Amino acid sequence: MKTFLRISSAVVLLSNTLQPAFSTEMKTAIGPGEGQVDIVAWAGYMERGDTDKTYDWVTGFEKETGCKVNVKTAATSDEMVTLMNQGGFDLVTASGDASLRLIAGGKVQPVNVGLIKTWSGVDMRLQNAPWHTVGGVHYGTPYQWGPNVLMYNTKTFGGKAPESWEVVFKEMMLPDGKSNKGRVQAYDGPIYIADAALYLKSARPDLGIKDPYALTEDQYKAAIELLKGQRSLVGRYWHDATVQTDDFKNEGVVASGSWPYQVNLLEADKQPIASTIPKEGATGWADTTMMHVNAAHPNCAYMWMQHSLTPKVQGDVAAWFGSVPAVPAACKGNALLGDSGCATNGFDNFQKISFWRTPVAKCETGTCVPYSRWVSDYIAVMGGQ
Repeated sequence: MKTFLRISSAVVLLSNTLQPAFSTEMKTAIGPGEGQVDIVAWAGYMERGDTDKTYDWVTGFEKETGCKVNVKTAATSDEMVTLMNQGGFDLVTASGDASLRLIAGGKVQPVNVGLIKTWSGVDMRLQNAPWHTVGGVHYGTPYQWGPNVLMYNTKTFGGKAPESWEVVFKEMMLPDGKSNKGRVQAYDGPIYIADAALYLKSARPDLGIKDPYALTEDQYKAAIELLKGQRSLVGRYWHDATVQTDDFKNEGVVASGSWPYQVNLLEADKQPIASTIPKEGATGWADTTMMHVNAAHPNCAYMWMQHSLTPKVQGDVAAWFGSVPAVPAACKGNALLGDSGCATNGFDNFQKISFWRTPVAKCETGTCVPYSRWVSDYIAVMGGQ
């Protein structure tokens, strides 16, 4: 017999605000596993040793629970939202620019963290984070977090890290004596507008930008104009991590916003690659494991969420992806991450990161440009319009 606790707190993400919307039910007990769990995840988040036998946090879970893990890799937050809207999945590792949309759309269900034995170990900075907690109700469990770093070719930059995001936004001669035109990349996602806004926050203080996700019309227009100017520099708008690593290896790309995951892959391949967080700071992601409202395998889903928050899994994922664990205990005693791994990956940079968040029209400064505009305008930018 299934047991549930009724929850009425939820939100609708309208063009102007967040409003209460629907009632749903939250499990009060975990039953026997259903034999499988279907997960939408970022590349590198669900490793079973296929790439490197050392990195495998899936096989043991399957043997222990009898829940086979099926993974669909998504390249962008918009793709994750689309897949969850279509249904057929139990879990998704959603970033902050997708999580509230999923909650608002009624596509994910409240999670009873009291059923997850490993919950108490979650970083206090993340336990009630606004990208997965609404009205005191949790709609998921934290997974990993980190910055969108500036990845660069060390030979091109003479072994010295670029100090500013300007190297990807403005045409210039690089230290190797060649222009950056055609040698930089930008992210293929509307949320990248926030990267432009974050750069302008420092470069154009007259705009008065305080929050790169809450932009007035004038601030937003400046960001779009910057991105239109960047269009002539960009060789490719990337969304596939593997394609980006190939571009840095074989296509002459020398600088781009990226994830630590790609940096790690290229460094492991002995490529002349490093990363930095420039003086303007960085956008970033704090990912949440969220359960579909119509999950076909909720018991296996809860078992996975519990497994995902064990220190061993958290440390292994962080070591592989170059991210920061959601469980601080993972920072010590993990053979793959090492005792300095959390510091290296940015554990102390939490306050320096502007975490991805879905823009809405009703903001603290009054009226801001909503995400629907970000989507249509960024498509136009990439199309050269």
